[in-house]
Amino acid sequence: MQVMITHRGMSRTRVLQIGRLQLLAMALSLVLLLMLASGAIYHFVFLKAARDGWPVVSQIVKLVVRDEIAQRDRFMRENLDAIALRVGEMHAKLVKLEAVGARVSGMAGVKVQEMKPVPRAAGDGRGGPFVPAPQASLQDLQTLLSSLDEAAEQHLDLFTLVESRLLDARLRAMMVPNSRPVDGPLGSGFGFRIDPFSARAALHTGLDFPADVGTPIQAAAGGIVLSSDWHPAYGYMVEIDHGNGLVTRYAHASRLLVDAGALVKRGQKIAEVGSTGRSTGPHLHFEVLLDGVPQDPMHFLEGGARDGAESLAAAKTARKR
Repeated sequence: MQVMITHRGMSRTRVLQIGRLQLLAMALSLVLLLMLASGAIYHFVFLKAARDGWPVVSQIVKLVVRDEIAQRDRFMRENLDAIALRVGEMHAKLVKLEAVGARVSGMAGVKVQEMKPVPRAAGDGRGGPFVPAPQASLQDLQTLLSSLDEAAEQHLDLFTLVESRLLDARLRAMMVPNSRPVDGPLGSGFGFRIDPFSARAALHTGLDFPADVGTPIQAAAGGIVLSSDWHPAYGYMVEIDHGNGLVTRYAHASRLLVDAGALVKRGQKIAEVGSTGRSTGPHLHFEVLLDGVPQDPMHFLEGGARDGAESLAAAKTARKR
């Protein structure tokens, strides 16, 4: 591109050569100057018009500012609605977590009131320098909610697993025969004794509980009735399977109240005391068998659920040896 400059005071015409790069630089400089000018106009004219209340310009500025404020408010409302929804979901999870925690605490024997923090007394001294907390942004709040949500899910899964394990342990304890089958004193114990019929030494495979005819016989633990029928030696007898190879036997009854295959719970009345079969008088003959081998029932009855479970584990270990 050539630019020719002529003047009557000049002896000759001057010619300027402008290349493409120079032309582009001039165009960019012009654009930059226009942008600076527009910024200056906005700053000095529109802002002054808005402050001084010029008739037309101030209205235009107010419309622009109002639109920006409306967009910002809309953005804030949408984000606040999303945060409110997340907070509601978190609250529901915390309520569920609290309910599961209360159940787990109850199963573990811990009172929920003991786990709550002690309220601060009104006269407690407090003080120290004021160090303001940093202002959290919207993104920080969303990140915090996400981390809290993830932590709540993990704790809920953990509590559910603990509750399952505690429930399983509780069910196992309920299947251990550690409740006395008859309310009354103990007669003959487990072990060798003189047989009342043959007068010879013989193994007594259970415990005898002397009682009046018709005294209720209760299941020592929950289980399924294996048999409820007559036996030549035991008379009317009930056998209950408690799982894990553990069976209890209730003999010499006068009346049977359950049928084979029935599901019974701990303490349920299953028969009545009598003197049927090989018996010298009314009493209950109570046996505990592990894999068909008679065990001393006192090991289960004396200690309760925990010691009964330990006795079962010890008996199994001895059987393996």
